[in-house]
Amino acid sequence: MSVDEAILWERLARSRRAPLEPSWLEESYSSSLSADLRQALCEKLGSLAAHGWPIIQRLIQQHGEQNELVLAAGLCHQREARDWLLQRLDEPSQLDDDHLCVLQALSCWGADVPESVLLTCLRHPGLQHRLTGLQLISFRAHSLTDQQLLALCSDLLDDCRDPLVISTIRVLQRRDGEAISDRLAALCQNNSEVIAGAAFRALGCIATPTSQRLLVELSESLDDPGRRELAQRQLSQQFRN
Repeated sequence: MSVDEAILWERLARSRRAPLEPSWLEESYSSSLSADLRQALCEKLGSLAAHGWPIIQRLIQQHGEQNELVLAAGLCHQREARDWLLQRLDEPSQLDDDHLCVLQALSCWGADVPESVLLTCLRHPGLQHRLTGLQLISFRAHSLTDQQLLALCSDLLDDCRDPLVISTIRVLQRRDGEAISDRLAALCQNNSEVIAGAAFRALGCIATPTSQRLLVELSESLDDPGRRELAQRQLSQQFRN
């Protein structure tokens, strides 16, 4: 780490006691700084909201569309910044990482992001794209029926990557509808041990008569004794509580 960077880090560390001036952030940013320091400076710029967006625009003009500046455009949560990001999404890019960065920046807008952006994320085979899509789903889940939520999550639940499926289960377990519980129960039967364990815990968290009935059925019908034990454990915890 250079002496100059150490000074910048020290000033950032004192920002809670001594708020940073927007002009200092603008003057301190350089594309030649380390990635972590650029990210930290841009997060501060994003937190400035309406005061930060004009600075972010100027820095983009000077240094190009660096990923940390694109993400800062999302963090500032200004409609003009959102429109700029949506326009960027429509521009052809040969770099998949650039496309992902814009999507991640837009995820800060949650339910205000057009559904077409959400579907773009979900249809992409990349893990990070799909996780970004899942984040967008979680923002708008309150406005979706159980069937709509399951339809959006269907491909994610069938994905071969455990971390993505587990993250999707965590979104579903916030709901207590019968269809949600039925889908989680199906995951307890034929998927990996890690996914099955997450699905059992989700059914335990839901704690409705339907989820309890499904746990009873699983505890009696599954061939795998380990999974039967998982179902019984979730049931015993519910009754103990």
